[in-house]
Amino acid sequence: MTSGHFGQTGIYLAGCVLAVMSAVAPVRAQSREPASAATAQAQGTLQGRVRDSTGTPVANAAVFLQIATGEQTRTAPADITHTDMDGKYRFAALRAGAYTLRVEMNGYGEAIVGPVSLGQKEMKDIDLTLISTKASASRNAPPVKPATGKPGEQTPEFFDEPQFTVAGVTQATNSGGHGSDTVLRTTEALAKATVSLSKESAGSSTAATSAAAESSLRDAVAREPENFEANRQLGKLLVDNGKAAEGVPYLERASKLNPAEPGLHHLLGDVEEKLGNPLAAVREYQRAAELDPGEPNLFDWGTELLTHRALEPATEVFTKGSRLFPSSVRMLIALGVSWYARGSYDQAAQCLVNASDLAPDNPTPYLFLGKMQSVEGTPSEKSAQRLERFAQLQPNNALANYYYAVSLWKQSASAVGTRHDNERSARVESLLQKAVHLDPKLGAAYLQLGILYSQRKDFSRAISAYQKAIEVSPEQVSPEHVTPEINETLEVAHYRLAQAYLRTGDKTRAQGQLQLHGQLSKKTKANTERERHKIQQFVISLRNRDSISQPQN
Repeated sequence: MTSGHFGQTGIYLAGCVLAVMSAVAPVRAQSREPASAATAQAQGTLQGRVRDSTGTPVANAAVFLQIATGEQTRTAPADITHTDMDGKYRFAALRAGAYTLRVEMNGYGEAIVGPVSLGQKEMKDIDLTLISTKASASRNAPPVKPATGKPGEQTPEFFDEPQFTVAGVTQATNSGGHGSDTVLRTTEALAKATVSLSKESAGSSTAATSAAAESSLRDAVAREPENFEANRQLGKLLVDNGKAAEGVPYLERASKLNPAEPGLHHLLGDVEEKLGNPLAAVREYQRAAELDPGEPNLFDWGTELLTHRALEPATEVFTKGSRLFPSSVRMLIALGVSWYARGSYDQAAQCLVNASDLAPDNPTPYLFLGKMQSVEGTPSEKSAQRLERFAQLQPNNALANYYYAVSLWKQSASAVGTRHDNERSARVESLLQKAVHLDPKLGAAYLQLGILYSQRKDFSRAISAYQKAIEVSPEQVSPEHVTPEINETLEVAHYRLAQAYLRTGDKTRAQGQLQLHGQLSKKTKANTERERHKIQQFVISLRNRDSISQPQN
């Protein structure tokens, strides 16, 4: 899923965030020589783009270039250029040496990066990001507060101070979910699907697999252990090449050298999560979001909390993220999943309804809405209307037909035996038949057909539908394709088939199906508990206005 699927609006906060993407060369600060000597060596180029926090190019921004000094003063004269309509700037014919770049623009905080080393005949790309100061001023944001840790270290202000603290992690001894095990399974599947929205939108990264590149970066770090760019690039290269544990020390050193680099904290969060260190991961994601409270950073911070069942903090992050980015479909989806996990089904459904209204042609909100209704009672009128719209907009989508059919069937349950119910039942059957025609392996639709026929006491057709559901449903499903329907189709189909056999007097076959149901139920429970045991659950403290921490069980 590309970022185009999820519209975003800008966020305005005080301060500046800069992203530096450059090759590595040793930093050798040099003083400016007379012009005649400089001309002979002036063959390097520094160029790049200036963007705002949403990635939009900033035109006509003033870009200053100065020789870097040990004191990082601005006493040396600066060269000045302005960005074009695409946010691009360029300084050519530069001497080899170390430079500082500074960007200024009305309405934005100043962005500075340096020292940046430049070799002879070298061309280097440096991208900078400006953060608007308008919204922070309108919200009367409090001043930046010193962080606990190094003296003088500054903590950028979060959009407002989160009312929770991640205190630690513990092995989950219970589900941490809400309601029945069926609801919990659905919640877990929805949480996984929510995390996948982040991975899909990020796209695939290009791994630098060159052994020569790794060797060159290792040499650069050996020569200059405090070189930020060398440590950052070597750490990222090792991570991209599958050496995450080896890359972490370099990334951590780079983070200490430049603690205000949000992209580095986000990358560390990804790596720590991959290495099974969720507490370190959530803290890195939070740091990235504090430094750059853009939609991607807030979303990934929230999904990390959601994955590890810190449901109230996740809801807080997604609520504020949705307020800051009202056009972000995935933020609304994630907020809905958080409410669902907490048992607030009406609020969850409303979030998904709003998400589908933001992007009517995007199937994702409807798919989440359809999954949620699988274990609810009667869906809300708004939910049913959106699922009907899904089927109308995508008539050849098997899941669109299936979820709309389930919605109608649940509504008809409260009007059994009426003429209106009979009409609705016929419509449900038609939609389910269309769904299995479009996707012959959609076992959940066959199962629902069997339930429909059993309700009509047409047990012969019900038995055939249940058998088909069992036939097309795989026993093993890869994690990325897991859904509550697929997980439970086999188990439920065997049980309902047993009941249908009993209604027709075939006790022998009924007993066989009950045995299979029992075996599958036991296996499913064992697999589910095994997966839950792997997830470490965050220990969360919620803070009140008096700063009294209360443990959240």
